[in-house]
Amino acid sequence: QVQLVESGGGVVQTGGSLSVSCAASGSTFSSYAMGWFRQAPGKEREFVAGTSWSGGTTYYADSVKGRFTIARDNAKNTSYLQMNSLEPDDTAVYYCAVGLITIVACMPFKYDYWGQGTQVTVSS
Repeated sequence: QVQLVESGGGVVQTGGSLSVSCAASGSTFSSYAMGWFRQAPGKEREFVAGTSWSGGTTYYADSVKGRFTIARDNAKNTSYLQMNSLEPDDTAVYYCAVGLITIVACMPFKYDYWGQGTQVTVSS
């Protein structure tokens, strides 16, 4: 079992930056791939970024490439998502997830454990 808790969401103006974190506990977090997803009202949950178990491989959705950076610190069982140049379309609840896989995956069904989410709101 893996428990995930996101933190760091909030309200930011267009063009601003925000960082969200995901603290994991309960199992060998460092063995598994993890991802960040987001869901806006009335929309499906979508992949944002993912990292392999070691952090050596990362993958981003086209919509955030060049603006967002995913990282993980396995010693601290924590993942981070640094978000720069934020736009109103980035407004959503952001979720971290861990999958019992070692490589990056962008499909939600590949992930087995989910956090409760943290709200990110970008005002225009």
